[in-house]
Amino acid sequence: MLTIVLTYRNRDLYIVKRCLDSLYQQSDEDFKLFLVDYGSDNSFVEQLEKLLEDYTFVTSIYVSTQGQLWNKSRAINIAFKKCKTPYFLMGDIDLVYHKDMVKYCKEMMKQYDCVYFKYGFLSEEETKKDLGFNEYETEFYGNQDVTGTTLYRTDVLKSINGYDEFYHGWGAEDTDVHLRLKNAGYDVYFYEKEILVKHQWHPKAYRSKNSTAPFHTNLERINHDYMWQQFHSGATVANTKFNWGELTSESQVQKLKNIDREMKITTEKRKLDALLFGVLPELSVSVELIITYEKGAKSLKNQIKKILGRKSIHSYTIEEANNMLLLQLISHHRLASYNYSINWSNDEIVLTFTPYEKA
Repeated sequence: MLTIVLTYRNRDLYIVKRCLDSLYQQSDEDFKLFLVDYGSDNSFVEQLEKLLEDYTFVTSIYVSTQGQLWNKSRAINIAFKKCKTPYFLMGDIDLVYHKDMVKYCKEMMKQYDCVYFKYGFLSEEETKKDLGFNEYETEFYGNQDVTGTTLYRTDVLKSINGYDEFYHGWGAEDTDVHLRLKNAGYDVYFYEKEILVKHQWHPKAYRSKNSTAPFHTNLERINHDYMWQQFHSGATVANTKFNWGELTSESQVQKLKNIDREMKITTEKRKLDALLFGVLPELSVSVELIITYEKGAKSLKNQIKKILGRKSIHSYTIEEANNMLLLQLISHHRLASYNYSINWSNDEIVLTFTPYEKA
């Protein structure tokens, strides 16, 4: 038997429906399917729940992470911790699957420890069509660097603690697993004899400053640098200092709704440094932090003081403050509950935060 996991947040439901239809139509029905909703907005949650009424073979898991950075690795691991089958397929909610996908997966696991699949990418126009898998015309193909859909022996993936939950935002978490498996001595096989998965086009507005959602402007590059540094260091096992695959506790969710303290600071360097490197690591109560740009840093008087070498105000930009704060959350507080928003036009960050507590 095979376990498949799909991860989701605020995705158009026609894309989800097409993905689920392709799995419903599998020639081999001997599989378990988890759909992990990692913090969708309430409107999407309600629509998804209604849609899933027609797909009784899907086990849905909701993770209360609204207003948090996307963490695909954690979403995957939450389902992986529930996996009771010998094989585990990391899928993608944006894909449509060949009707024999499950059948092929089972056959491949007789030969390999880890297999990933060549992608066919659909254009925007082709994605709008309602066709069968074979009828969709592929605009272009992915190469072996596209690692988004991978099949594992469950015991092999467990031996390296699943997906590395350092990765937030988008990029590198899939390839990271492959590299750690190679470091551990496993072969990773690229299946390209035929296309078994086709990727539906979708916009990527969630990776920009066009919304108030948390967005680190350089995180994808950091993810890739981290991935290669881990590989060259010989890393195999991830998540050694954090509980991996852990659901947010209900008590943490409730604490986030009942704030103990409110703090307001500016982006002045000494103030933000005190928060990031002194206060936040030791915080034991729920707080609402409001961080605004230090306007005094741009004043003519302050600029003259800088030129004259006198004591003056030194400030981070709102982008620098944003990136530093998000890295603190990723590195040290990834299991905490928080709600983060940034108004790029008004230079303001609002973070509601409650520390992680072990269940």
